[in-house]
Parts: sequence; C-alpha cells; structure tokens
Amino acid sequence: MFENNEICKLLNIRYPILQGGMAWIGTAELASAVSNAGGLGIIGAGHMPPDILRAEIQKCKGWTDKPFGVNIMLMSPFVKEVMQVVIDERVPVVTTGAGNPGEYVPALKEIGTKVIPVVASVALAKRLVRSGADAVIAEGTESGGHIGEITTMALLPQVVDAVDVPVIGAGGIGDSRGMTAAFALGAKAVQMGSRFVMSEECIAHPDYKKMVLHAKDRSTVVTGRKLGHPARVLANKLTRKFEELEAAGASNEELEQLGVGSLHRATHEGDVQNGSVMIGEISGMLNDIKPVKQIIEDIVAGLPGVIDTIQQDCK
Repeated sequence: MFENNEICKLLNIRYPILQGGMAWIGTAELASAVSNAGGLGIIGAGHMPPDILRAEIQKCKGWTDKPFGVNIMLMSPFVKEVMQVVIDERVPVVTTGAGNPGEYVPALKEIGTKVIPVVASVALAKRLVRSGADAVIAEGTESGGHIGEITTMALLPQVVDAVDVPVIGAGGIGDSRGMTAAFALGAKAVQMGSRFVMSEECIAHPDYKKMVLHAKDRSTVVTGRKLGHPARVLANKLTRKFEELEAAGASNEELEQLGVGSLHRATHEGDVQNGSVMIGEISGMLNDIKPVKQIIEDIVAGLPGVIDTIQQDCK
C-alpha cells in the first residue's frame, strides 16, 4: 500500500501521514515516534530559541533513523537563527506557517531539504508554489491552534485544482474516514495534530489530555480574531476572559498580554482553565490515548473498510 504515493516518494516515508508541528508538544519524543511508525514526525519550533531547537533535533536524530521535519513559525523572533540551525543540521523536511518562506527556500533546497508550507487560501498556495515549495499543506479552520477561515472540505479541493505540486490535507482529520475523505478531495497525504496530541508519546500534561477526552463537538472556540491571529482552543476561564475584554473594547496590547505564556501553562503546568488548550474541532471524537504506532496502524488498517462501504453504497 502507498508504494506509488507521491508524498511517500517525495519524503521517503511508508505512510502518507504527517504529524502537525505543534509548539511546546511537538517535541523529539513525539516526532521520532511518528517517524518510527512510518509517518513523518515534525518538531514544532514555535518560538524556540535556536539552541533549544538544535537540542530537540539532535535528540530526534538519536531516536530515529527515519526522515523527520521541523515546523517553523515565520513570525518567530528567532526565525533567521532557527532556519540556520535547520540548515546546519540538514533536517530532511521543513514545514512553515504564518508567512512566506521564499527567502529561505534556495538555502534549504541546496542541502536537499523539502519545503512544505501550510496554507489557508488558494492565493497563498499559488504564491508559495511559485517560491519553490515542494508540496503544500491545505489546512482548514477545523484545526486546533492558529487557523484560517475556510473549511477543509472547501479549501482542499480548490488548492488541489490550483497548484501543480502534491497537496496534503489537514484540519478535522483523525481517523480512517477523515483520511479517505481527504484523498477523495485530491490530497496525496494528511496531516494530523489533534489525534497525535492524544498519544502516549505526546508530552502534553495529563490534565490537558483529560480535558480533551471530556470535550464534545462544540467545546472549542476561536480567540484572537480581533488581533488578526485567530486560534482554536477549548473553552475555559481564559477564553471567557478574552471574550469579556473584547466586548469591553480592550486594546490589542491588553489582549496580547492575556495570551502571553498561556499555551505553556496548559501544556506543561496543567493549568487548563487559565491556559490555552489548543485542539481541533474533532476533539469530541478523541476518546482514547494510544501509542503513536497504534494510531497510525489503526488508521491505515481501516482504510479498505471505509472504501468498501462507499463502494457498497454506490451499487
């Protein structure tokens, strides 16, 4: 299975499944586990200083001999230094978010790194492909964390039609049904974040995972629209405070200050009421915590059954 898949060939992986690059919890532990299980594990650089990222990359190299990637937030204050670390360490794959990686593409391509930006619109996808992207990740608003405005169902096929590189579907994908749907819309692979949060190897605080286990279909909200950086999170005391301040006409500075350190409070300290519990809209269907290997194998094993059901319904 997947011997002829474009993304598997491009990235030299067994299964066309990428792990989302999640700040604070997309660590070497998770990334190496995903890569060892046949997918592409991704270290989430977020706002990591370059020395911390280098240590994560070197740990990942020690735990897997398979390809892995680094997700770079182009709004990071350390972006230039982080890019240099990735080049020095010859990381096989770089995914990017929040900007255009064009100025860094030549140096990355020179060492053979595959560049795969995350996009939330057709226009951005076309622009980044012109800049030299090897593939793009079309991520719908269902995703956890920082999001765009278009749903996966609408965005993915439009991006597929607009570019001539492989497209990876992301947003609202967490099982065999979601992966099948993404492929039906033209994707050559999927990226999953929320599903991998609920893995044994993810270092997110147990209370973070417990809150996700208790989530329902409408448990997430979007904060930060006024700031221009919307993020999907589970509703809690922090999100209610955001809503109160926005309704009261708070300044951008006040809103930004409220968010400082909020993700770390949730992921590492377990403060899931005053921290930012980033997770996608599929949180309501994430009702177990399993090893990464089992997550991937269960999804792949379930694909033929989903396809058989579709074929039976179409007879």
